[in-house]
Amino acid sequence: MDSRFIEGIPKAELHLHIEGSLEPELMFALAERNQVALPYSSVEEVRKAYQFNNLQTFLDIYYAGAKVLLVEQDFYDLTWAYLTRMQEQNVKHVEIFFDPQTHTERGVAFQTVVEGIDNALKDARREYGISSYLILCFLRHLSEEDAFKTLEQALPFREKIIGVGLDSSEVGHPPEKFKRVFARASEEGFRRVAHAGEEGPPEYIIDALNLLGVERIDHGVKCEKDSQLVARLAESKMPLTVCPLSNTRLCVFAKMEDHNLKRLLDLGLCVTVNSDDPAYFGGYMNENLKAVQEALDLSKEDLVEVVKNGFRASFLPEVAVQSRLQAVDDYASKTFDG
Repeated sequence: MDSRFIEGIPKAELHLHIEGSLEPELMFALAERNQVALPYSSVEEVRKAYQFNNLQTFLDIYYAGAKVLLVEQDFYDLTWAYLTRMQEQNVKHVEIFFDPQTHTERGVAFQTVVEGIDNALKDARREYGISSYLILCFLRHLSEEDAFKTLEQALPFREKIIGVGLDSSEVGHPPEKFKRVFARASEEGFRRVAHAGEEGPPEYIIDALNLLGVERIDHGVKCEKDSQLVARLAESKMPLTVCPLSNTRLCVFAKMEDHNLKRLLDLGLCVTVNSDDPAYFGGYMNENLKAVQEALDLSKEDLVEVVKNGFRASFLPEVAVQSRLQAVDDYASKTFDG
């Protein structure tokens, strides 16, 4: 497979935590600008700290890094840096997660976070032609009461936020914990997604579907342990936003060759490829696609299907989805065989 095929194909990203795109260089620049002390003396020291082996040790570093984000310009710069990379990687549509509780509990205003991110998204639409939506994620290790408070804070910015999600520490924090707040979000017209089946059991996926009414499952790779669930996901074409480099860095799979993406794809599931927290996990969209293609020997047809799934699973209007799918077909029909 010619890597240029992956680099040039139009793509969508549906599972990206904007705080997880904070590269060490920008972390240091913002720390200096905001006079925030970091527990690291160099960029190289930060990169060494990124050698974690499970979700919790990653989250500890992740939240420490987020403290350099204080004012609207910080959130703009963070988002703009990510979007510039996406423009370079031929990503045409993004649906970005943000964790307001990570910031509001540090005294940063909800409005500061949203306006900074949203202004960058607007500029990228105009300058790069990248369409985008913003999804608010509740931190599942915090209480449902705290999630309700965050949802209330989001209501004045309803036109800037398309949906709600559920992330952070999965094990021990089942979807059921957030059943009421997701019901309220649905009443307010928010789309719903949730992390489930990354490190948690297949039951968490089932509960996210049945109790939270989600329209996409973020990660979902543990579904393979339940054949009835796999059949349900295939029949309903419920999207899974899979993040291969993240899965191997967090030891969900020991190595990329063990990843189940190809098996799930062959079973008819709507599998997408995404980068999750690319600054921490070693790559953005193209790096994830290249890694999984090489390890699993994905064919050109497999790659086209995965990329198309990204647009099909998006919250774009149907006419826009069809336009993007046609662009993928046009690219694939004239570009690089084998």
